Amino acid sequence: MIESLFVDLFGSNVVVHALVGGIAIAVLNLFGASLVFVWHDPSERGLDGALGFAAGVMLAASFTSLILPGIDFAGGGPVAAVQVLAGVALGAIVLDAGDRLVPHAHVLLTGRRRSDAADPAESLPIADERIAGLVLFVLAITLHNVPEGLAVGVGFGAGDLSGALALALAIGIQNVPEGLAVSIAAVNAGFDRRSYAALAGLRSGAVEIPAALIGAVAVTLIAPILPYAMGFAAGAMLFVVSDEIVPETHARGNERIATMGTMAGVIVMLFLDVTLG
Repeated sequence: MIESLFVDLFGSNVVVHALVGGIAIAVLNLFGASLVFVWHDPSERGLDGALGFAAGVMLAASFTSLILPGIDFAGGGPVAAVQVLAGVALGAIVLDAGDRLVPHAHVLLTGRRRSDAADPAESLPIADERIAGLVLFVLAITLHNVPEGLAVGVGFGAGDLSGALALALAIGIQNVPEGLAVSIAAVNAGFDRRSYAALAGLRSGAVEIPAALIGAVAVTLIAPILPYAMGFAAGAMLFVVSDEIVPETHARGNERIATMGTMAGVIVMLFLDVTLG
C-alpha cells in the first residue's frame, strides 16, 4: 500500500524516487538541526544516546538494506559475495581517505597549524579554535552524509521500492540527531544566532540530495556496478559508525546510554526492514 501510494504520487522513474528520498532525508537533517530552537541545552548524555541510535540504524541498514540485497541482486553465491564485499572494502578506503583530508581544513581557515607555532603562547586564540572545530565538525558530518545519500539513491536505483523506502526512512530518522549535533556544535563554538546553527545542519544535509541522484543514475546507467555500489555505500556507512560515531559517543563516560541507543537503532531498523521491506 505504501509503495503504491508512493508511485501514485511520484511516478515510476527510479531517479525521481531517489530525488524524493534525498530531499526527505535532507529535510529530516534540517529538522534535527532546528531542534536547537526548542532544545537549548541538550546534555552530553542525551546527545550520545541519540548518536548511538543513529549508529544502530546505520549498522543494521548496512546489512539488511545494502549488503544482503546486493548479494541477492548479483545472483547469490561466492562470486556475488565477493563483488559486494569488494564494494564494502572500497567504501571504507574512500571514507578513510576523506577523513585524512578533513583535519587539514583548519589550515584554510586559520592559515596555519597549531604545531606550526614555535611558542605555545602563539597557538590559535580560543575563538579561532572554536570556529576551526566547528568547520571540521561540519565538514566531517557533511562527508558522512554522502554515503547516506548514496545509499538511498542506490537503493531506489536497484528497483526494490519497499526496501529503498525502509532505508530512506531509517536514514532520515538517524539524520535527526546528526543535525542536532551540528547545531549544538555551532552554538558551542560561540555563534549566538541559532539560525546559523540550523543553517549548519542544512548545509551538511544538502549534500545527500545530489549523492542520492548520483547513486540512482549510476546504477541505472551501468547495471553491473549495482552490487559494488551497494557494497560501497554499506562500507562507507560502516566506516562512519566504527571510526567516528562509536568512539565519539564513548569518549565522555556515556558508554552505557550510547550502547542502549545503538541497540534501539538496530531494533528500529530491523522492524522497518521487516514491515516495509
